[in-house]
Amino acid sequence: MHDAVQPRVAQYIDTQPYYLSSGDETALFEAAFGARLPVMLKGPTGCGKTRFVEYMAWRLKRPLVTVSCHEDLFASDLVGRYLLRDEQTVWTDGPLTAAVRAGAICYLDEIVEARKDTTVVIHPLTDNRRLLSIDKKGEVIRAHPDFMMVISFNPGYQSVLKDLKQSTRQRFVGLVFDYPEAEKEAAIVAHEGGVDEALARRLVALAAKIRNIREHGLTEGASTRLLIYAAQLIRGGIDPSRACRTAICQPLTDDARLLETLEELIGDIF
Repeated sequence: MHDAVQPRVAQYIDTQPYYLSSGDETALFEAAFGARLPVMLKGPTGCGKTRFVEYMAWRLKRPLVTVSCHEDLFASDLVGRYLLRDEQTVWTDGPLTAAVRAGAICYLDEIVEARKDTTVVIHPLTDNRRLLSIDKKGEVIRAHPDFMMVISFNPGYQSVLKDLKQSTRQRFVGLVFDYPEAEKEAAIVAHEGGVDEALARRLVALAAKIRNIREHGLTEGASTRLLIYAAQLIRGGIDPSRACRTAICQPLTDDARLLETLEELIGDIF
C-alpha cells in the first residue's frame, strides 16, 4: 500500500483548531451535516480549507479521516485490500472504509489529483444510497448515520485532464473559499506564525501585492500558509527579507524574471 494512504482508525480532534470564520461557512457545513449531504470545498491552495474541515470535525465532535490525493492513488488505497501477514491473507480496511464504518468525516483533499477510478467509488456514498461496495470481499456497507464525505480542490488548476466530472460535482453542495480579508489574515498569521500583528500586517500586504500580479505569469498568489512559514522563519531569527524570499518567492516560481519582480515587492514592504 502506498505510504501516503496507510489505513488508520478515524481520529477525534481533542483540541480546538484555530480557525476564523469568514462568512456563513460554519452554519452551511453544519446544515449539510444535519441533512447528511456531502460537501465540496473550492478554493486556492493554502487558504484554510483543511483547517476548516479540522475545525468542523472538532465542532461536530466527529472523528476525521484525511486523505491527500495524488496521481498514484488507486480505489483500493481508499477501500482496502488483502495483505499477507504471518503467512495469512488478511483484509485491511482503507481510510474510506474505516470512515464509513466509524461514522467519521472523510476528507479527500485535492480530489482531482486522484485517479479517475477513485471518484467512481464514492458515488454510491454521495447520494441517497450511502453505500460502499467492496468488490473484493463481495460486501456492501451501509454508511454509519454520522458518516460525511468532504472533498476539496483548487479551481485554479482545472484543465481538461484535471477536473471533476459533472456526474461527480452534482452530488455535492459547494462551499467557496478564498484568502481571508486582510485583518483576519493578519490575525491568523500572527497567531500561527508567532509574530506580532504589525509584522503580520506587513506580510499580508506583501501577499496582496503578489496576488495582484498573478496575470503576469504566477500560477497562484502567495497563500496564507506561506505567510505563516515566513513568519515562523522571522520568529526564528531570520531577516524578514530573506525569510520572505525563502518561504514565499522560491515556492511560488522558478522564473528569474518573476523572482526579480517578487524581490522588488519585498523591498517595498521590508
